[in-house]
Amino acid sequence: MRKRSFVFIILASVLWGTSGIFVHYLAPLGFSSLQMSSVRGTVAAVCFAIYILIKDRKLFSVSFKDLAVIALSGIAMYGCGTCYYASMQMTSVSTAVMLMYTAPVIVMTFSVIFLGEKLTKIKLISLIAMIFGCGFITGVIGGLKFNPAGILVGLLSGVSYSTYIIITRIEMQKKINAVTAVFYCFLFMTILALIAAPPAPIFETALKEPLKAFPLMIGVGICTSILPYLFYTLSLKHIPAGTAASLAVLEPMAATLFSVMLLGEKLSLSSVCGIILILGAVLLLSKTND
Repeated sequence: MRKRSFVFIILASVLWGTSGIFVHYLAPLGFSSLQMSSVRGTVAAVCFAIYILIKDRKLFSVSFKDLAVIALSGIAMYGCGTCYYASMQMTSVSTAVMLMYTAPVIVMTFSVIFLGEKLTKIKLISLIAMIFGCGFITGVIGGLKFNPAGILVGLLSGVSYSTYIIITRIEMQKKINAVTAVFYCFLFMTILALIAAPPAPIFETALKEPLKAFPLMIGVGICTSILPYLFYTLSLKHIPAGTAASLAVLEPMAATLFSVMLLGEKLSLSSVCGIILILGAVLLLSKTND
């Protein structure tokens, strides 16, 4: 199951890496970042609800105590996305990505203190390699754009992401069903997102070019929300939160490769160095049993 969990995290990271592709096509149609977040959450919540209705309605059942824990993960997920997009607007995409991926450091620290996980030399070396790899890929090394407010918001996205990971790890330790946990997480996240970006303007935007908009809206919900978060949640049953957070740094690498293959962007020497560092760190982490 441990090897399968590593595969799940890799799949989740690759799927999250497709976000840039959807943004590339949705933004010209008139969708704002907040509206995209609302679409992602709504599609995910609706699809999970339909699945549960067909598969097993007992999956809707959850204790109030567990629901409160899941609600926190939904709030954290919303906070992460909102701060991440805001940081992009206030600094730069590469700076925002790098700041959000301070999360592995935060998660590993909290996991050692509160979840009793071990901090081994392999984990530490892998973490450092991944941070530098992410820096090379995003171009932050040598080119960080400083904006005090933007940096603070970016760090908040990392804290929110860390909180989501740690809470989800706790959910899995409490033996909450993964589908149940992800459904309610998206439900709470969607409620917050729809308050910030009401559905009426979203539909007005989509109806301008429905043949393009609706397939992309469904695609962004499935590819960047439903599948990756389900894979990631399942992986946390068997892999420590710190390790899982570190492996998620594969996302910017995947995003870079997708942009080269599908959007025609050029692969720089810096990106190649980053990819090598991250892949090396992943291989190193896969050999540890802690």
